[in-house]
Amino acid sequence: QVQLVESGGGLVQAGDSLRLSCAASGRTFSRYIMAWFRQAPGKEREFVALINYRGNSTYYSDSVKGRFTISRDNAKSALYLQMNSLKPEDTAVYYCAATEARTTLTNQRRYDYWGQGTQVTVAS
Repeated sequence: QVQLVESGGGLVQAGDSLRLSCAASGRTFSRYIMAWFRQAPGKEREFVALINYRGNSTYYSDSVKGRFTISRDNAKSALYLQMNSLKPEDTAVYYCAATEARTTLTNQRRYDYWGQGTQVTVAS
């Protein structure tokens, strides 16, 4: 198993930047594909971004492409999400997740391990 703990959320203004972190412990971090999901009030949890084992391949949802950057540091067992040009519609609880699956990786059901989430609020 792997345990995940997010941090870095907060209240920012539209156009600001924020960097989320996810610290992993337990099994070898580099064996997992990692992702960020988010859930806004009254909405279902949605895929944001994912990164492969070595960190050399990423994929983003259309809503964040060009503004967010996912990265990982396997030596530190850490996952990051750099969020730039934030918009009020980015307001949500952000979760990091880990999977050993290989397909349909934008589907949250493919992820076995989740953090507790960190709140991001973007004021207009």
